This record gives sequence, C-alpha cells and structure tokens, in this order.
Amino acid sequence: MQYSNEVEQMCCVKKGPNHGPSPIPEEGKWIQAKEISDISGFTHGVGWCAPQQGACKLTLNVKNGVIEEALVETLGCSGMTHSAAMAAEILTGKTILEALNTDLVCDAINTAMRELFLQIVYGRTQSAFSDDGLVVGASLEDLGKGLRSQVGTMFSTKKKGVRYLEMAEGYVTRVGLDEEGEIIGYEFVHLGKMMDMIKKGTPADEALKKCTGSYGRFATAAKYIDPRKE
Repeated sequence: MQYSNEVEQMCCVKKGPNHGPSPIPEEGKWIQAKEISDISGFTHGVGWCAPQQGACKLTLNVKNGVIEEALVETLGCSGMTHSAAMAAEILTGKTILEALNTDLVCDAINTAMRELFLQIVYGRTQSAFSDDGLVVGASLEDLGKGLRSQVGTMFSTKKKGVRYLEMAEGYVTRVGLDEEGEIIGYEFVHLGKMMDMIKKGTPADEALKKCTGSYGRFATAAKYIDPRKE
C-alpha cells in the first residue's frame, strides 16, 4: 500500500464503533453480508439490449453465493434464443460476482444479471422471508404444464383492429367476434400439453382436439376469424 506524503505526515486518530453492514433478509434469516458466500436468494429480473429489440427475463436461485439454478426466457429477437442457450450453461456454478462480470453473450441477458445482482445483494428477493429459501427447480413452476414460457402476443392496426396471437392459455387459433365485429372470445391450443400427449403416443389429431379450449363468449360468436390470415 502506498500513501501520499500528506497522509504520512498526519497523526493517527482512532476509529470509533464499527457495527458492520445492516442486516438484510435472506431465506428467513437476517444476515450481515460481508462475503459473496453470505448471499442467498431466489429472484427474477428483466434486461434489455441497447437497441431494445428484445428482452430477457432471468430467474436465479442462489445458495451461499453460488448460482444453483437459472431460468433464461427471451423475447423479440431470434439470436437472443441462442444466447440464452449459452448463458444458461455459463451461469450455473458461478458466484453472483463472477456472473456479473461474465459475458453472457447477449446484452439483454447481461442487463438482467445486473438487475438481479442488485436485488439479491440488497436482500430484495422473492425468498427473503421464506425459511431455507426455495428448492432448486422452483423456477419451473413459472412455466406451468408443458414447460413453456408465459407469452402474450398481440398485433393491431388502426385500419384493421386487433389480433390476438398468443395468450397465457396457449396459441390462439381463432378469434370470436359479435354482430358488431368486436372480440368476445378466442379459441386456443395449449401447445405444451399437446406435445406431452403426442410424445406419450397420442395421435396428433386427437391430442390437438383434447388440448383445444376457448375463453370468453367464444361459443356464441357471430363470426370467427383466423387472426394470422384474416
């Protein structure tokens, strides 16, 4: 350690009380975090790239400073899906400090990591007040049956109106309109459930029929349209 001449000429003044950092809530305990290994928590965060062409929702489960579980969900950019594949391999096993200073391939994923780091080290996690936190694998609960991300995709123009393309229930196949042309319901296919059935041997046509449902007053609509073609 090098000191300037001015500092060397100063007399020594004793430091007063040192109570350490403020405790933060971590998995049902109050922790004075001094080392990376003191950090645990489960949380989500969202990141975006500089041109804002796409976004990433990142979910991490950190135990004793190490990332034990990662769920990477991306939206709006085809290249970002490949970045997510690489980032998912990179993240687990690293400490949160290592992950913060690692190239996670896509800037949106890097930004999401930054946002999560802030939540985790400040004790603002989803598991802050849960005894022993959440089990590794808890992020899959956000995906539901079929393990597909919750996605909403809507398109609209002033001239032709709105089109529902993808809802939480699944892929929208038809939209129901009333006599005045307003949407009153929609039909959807739960693709995750359908693929699970097909993989178990159910014929595709039968699986499609079983996984098709509707929402709203779809059954009483005056007109049905394919939102991708009509």
